[in-house]
Amino acid sequence: MTHCGTFYGMGVGPGERGLIPVVAWEVLLTCDVIFVPRATSKEASTARSCLPINEIPEAKFREVEFDMSKDHLALEARYTLLAAEIAAVLRDGKSVAYLTLGDSMTYSTFNYALRAVRLACPEAPWRVFPGVTSFVALAAATGQSLGEGKERIQILPCPEDAETLESVVLRNHIVVLMKVGHRLPMVVELLKKKRLMEFCTFGARVGMPEQILITDASELSANLERGYLSTMLIRNPSPQI
Repeated sequence: MTHCGTFYGMGVGPGERGLIPVVAWEVLLTCDVIFVPRATSKEASTARSCLPINEIPEAKFREVEFDMSKDHLALEARYTLLAAEIAAVLRDGKSVAYLTLGDSMTYSTFNYALRAVRLACPEAPWRVFPGVTSFVALAAATGQSLGEGKERIQILPCPEDAETLESVVLRNHIVVLMKVGHRLPMVVELLKKKRLMEFCTFGARVGMPEQILITDASELSANLERGYLSTMLIRNPSPQI
């Protein structure tokens, strides 16, 4: 009887080539099949471009095309189909890696993949390697502290409305806004209103060749080039207790 292969989740970091953990990289080199997500709007996988320069055989890679759907049921259905494909490989005794940007367990669609694979092939062992998140990379690139002493930190996808965001900002020392994207004008307006502009840092596609890093809040404007891979760190010197 053939033993199932192992399913690995690997966060490759936010963009800079080679930020994948050493232990994950060593395991990746031994994997039989490597699934790499690719956005429907892209010609190549961003996650794959984050790998160190390597000589992994092309035949090992399988691209998984995806879009940024907000329909959770549609996502579940799509990953159920993908899990069936992965399960077939695992039952053949082969090891499978699934690459994701940032950290696989932090606001990542990899969670859908992991749940689906564990349901489709419960007998297969699995392991998830932690990865570097975009907000940690942004803090490191700009020298912005992500917490000192007993400061409170709130991490969340950017809300759609200013009221919700204002409530979060006023209650915490540091707010990490992920997936800012088209909401940036709303965020900028709120920061100006609360006189917090000088305490915010913005980054987009951190670590990639086209990265944007802004520590001077006066440069933040509605016309700033932005996208899905954008993050903001907001420090509130006097949060409400």
